[in-house]
Amino acid sequence: MADYRKMWEELGMDLETHDQLCEVLPQAFGDVYLSQENRPEGMDYYNMVVADIHGIRPAELIEHQKKGGKVFGTFCVYVPDEIVFAADAIATGLCGGSQFWVPGGEKVLPTNTCPLIKASVGARLDRTCPFFRIADMYVGETTCDGKKKAWEILGEDVPIHIMDLPQMKREKDIKAWAEEITTFKNVVEEFTGNQITAEKLGESIKLINEKRKALERLYELRKNEKLPISGRDVLLISQIAFYDDPKRFTKMTNALCDELDQRIKDGVSVISSGTKRILLTGTPLAIPNWKLHNIVETSGGVVVCEEMCTGTRYFEHLVDETRTEVAGQIEALAERYMNINCACFTPNTGRLDDILRLAKEYKADGIIDVNLKFCNLYDTEGYLVERGLKDAGIPVLGIETDYTDSDAQQLRTRVSAFIEMLNH
Repeated sequence: MADYRKMWEELGMDLETHDQLCEVLPQAFGDVYLSQENRPEGMDYYNMVVADIHGIRPAELIEHQKKGGKVFGTFCVYVPDEIVFAADAIATGLCGGSQFWVPGGEKVLPTNTCPLIKASVGARLDRTCPFFRIADMYVGETTCDGKKKAWEILGEDVPIHIMDLPQMKREKDIKAWAEEITTFKNVVEEFTGNQITAEKLGESIKLINEKRKALERLYELRKNEKLPISGRDVLLISQIAFYDDPKRFTKMTNALCDELDQRIKDGVSVISSGTKRILLTGTPLAIPNWKLHNIVETSGGVVVCEEMCTGTRYFEHLVDETRTEVAGQIEALAERYMNINCACFTPNTGRLDDILRLAKEYKADGIIDVNLKFCNLYDTEGYLVERGLKDAGIPVLGIETDYTDSDAQQLRTRVSAFIEMLNH
């Protein structure tokens, strides 16, 4: 790692505690990622991003602020990054995926809150994550009750704008979401002092669509029988997509896909013939939550797709680029974002339809439905998802976990037994 201590100091970070995080991350990354054989060369870029995860991108964001630009921190795939970039600002993801931040969150939140929310709050309040220190404004949403209360706590520490996501998908709900996006546009304009014109919004819609296309291209390559890349590596790329510079990310991901295309032509595969193909569905896996992919891929299986926010929900469906007026562009954004099938919606039959479609497209042998502890939404929906998959004759394993490693051995036993069952 380059020396970013001065930058962290100026951000008011707790350097002593942050040092502890910097010590454990390289070891964890090495165990999960660098231990893999036959990795694509294009993964070097993403390795570098993680090696300097609290340095390179934060330094770029601070440079942007020095030039008078604003940085918006977001927690959810429903927040339209297009609006932020159209105002010459930068949007960066802020989800917490590490047990390291959970105790800090538990100082102010109930223990039986989902670890993702506890980690996010802890990362800010304990001053151990530069992204949480840098953001000029946070953008929250109403996807779950835990988050709604967390915004009130975070709002005492940093300016926050909350978008009210409808909980149904009727025509009037899509219209209501368009109104929320319009309100968000007005807030962003006022906060940045920059007007969002149809031309600027059109450019940023194209920018984010190109990123989605690069991810879609990457996922398409996983449909091959001979897999050119592991599920672990794709998960890492999906996680980095949330905060890397969109133009650079798109360029690097397309370059990697060129290499993967060649691997497929050359018959190069990261798995041996007959390895069981697993589709993961459920709650998001924020960086550095690599536990489940690692267990699956060191227990005789391979992850070929994620029906998750850190997966297909993030990039499927492009925003219509043909609208030329701001009102029409906002309608197009609302239509695209309301196409995401999160468990916060009722009814949410579209999600099961997605899982069944993806299972077929990616030739999945079995599905693991993963739920972060205390996420009532996905836990409850798990009943309907698992019943639907059983009805369709698709083997499914439902698991609940958190960020600790205390259940790793138990998970390994269950995952191994599931994969063994798929072999018979």
